Amino acid sequence: MKKFSHSSHLQFAFCLLIFLPSFPSSASRPAQGQPAPAGSDEAFLNDLSHAAFTYFWEQADPGTGLVRDRARADGTSIGVASIAATGFSLTAMCIGAQRRWVTIDQARERVRTTLRFFANRALQEHGWFYHWENPATGAREWKSEISSIDTALLLAGILTAREYFKEDAEIVRLATRIYQCVDFQWMLNGDRCLLDMGWYPETGFIPDRWDHYCELMILYLLAIGSPTHPIPSASWYAWARPKITYAGYTYITDGPLFVQQYSQAWVDFRGRRDKTGTDYFANSVAATRAHRAFCMSLGQRFPASYSEDIWGITASDSAKGYLAWGGPPMDPSIDGTVVPCAPGGSLMFTPDICIPALRAMRTKFGNRIWGRYGFVDAFNPTTGWTDSDIIGIDQGITLLSAENSRSGSVWSWFMANPEPVHALDLVGLIR
Repeated sequence: MKKFSHSSHLQFAFCLLIFLPSFPSSASRPAQGQPAPAGSDEAFLNDLSHAAFTYFWEQADPGTGLVRDRARADGTSIGVASIAATGFSLTAMCIGAQRRWVTIDQARERVRTTLRFFANRALQEHGWFYHWENPATGAREWKSEISSIDTALLLAGILTAREYFKEDAEIVRLATRIYQCVDFQWMLNGDRCLLDMGWYPETGFIPDRWDHYCELMILYLLAIGSPTHPIPSASWYAWARPKITYAGYTYITDGPLFVQQYSQAWVDFRGRRDKTGTDYFANSVAATRAHRAFCMSLGQRFPASYSEDIWGITASDSAKGYLAWGGPPMDPSIDGTVVPCAPGGSLMFTPDICIPALRAMRTKFGNRIWGRYGFVDAFNPTTGWTDSDIIGIDQGITLLSAENSRSGSVWSWFMANPEPVHALDLVGLIR
């Protein structure tokens, strides 16, 4: 099993939804408000973010709030729902309400529907949820696992919504109940510190643990900060932190660029260092700059694909199927594919290089790579291949990272919750 690689990075094998009155179509969305000046970076980010938000607004089931894992670039719905995409969606509702892309009542009702489903109807084991589900019924799909990391990403969205809609007693009650029911100690599966990757009803726990740096930080902080089933604060220091040096940048990494991005979409690590001396935000800044340098070096081999202005490879679709690729170091499967959510997810780290990359992609390739929900998941200028799909978690990391770059709002909402802040204090992540 590949970690989360992203949840969707395991089984991407690869109808428009009809919404009830409380789930209006994009055509009935309120106006965005006063637009930014045409051609400005702010106008571009607003366009990018609004398109990504529209994915979550339109690709959620009206009865459960579960969000489809992917859709076609034209908006056609396909496939199953992902609880990770649903966690991004709950956060997206806060962004959409704040930016008036929907009314606060519309966003609140969507959040209520989703939380009611997970609190009262979703299949679960010791409070943990199945990775893939039927959008309309919540039934387990693809014989998927009870996933620890995907449940954590769902919880991140739940806690963000709890804070944003803190005046709504039902949302606060349901969100708190869902979080407090998650038995983090059970997911240790006999280990003192390291959490398991998941559990199957047929075979039991997965024989792999979250034991080295990746997207795991959000999982460990939620577990350590749990008010009901906490794991030891020593768990934070039980996983490995492998370092590499590339293009003059030395940083902790172990995998594609998304591993730097996911936890930090919610957790504000800026200026904090733990007992290892690591500043995780600065680490991800270095990782992003090194990745751009890596892509620029690939320009010698794939001159049509990579340059100073167009770059980015992270786990994504490809002409050969779904690949959890990236670099550095060199991945031999790299074939010239460009993945927009690589710079999109790092907007909160390095807007100075990520905004120009995304703008250059849209300017150069236009509607070939831009659809109803923004960028397609991936495209290959060298071969001419263009993905037909949008992937929810990739739209989600782009949306949240863009919002943090613009306003810091997602960080502010999530960090207003006492549990993750308590976890940061317990592990010594201090300013």
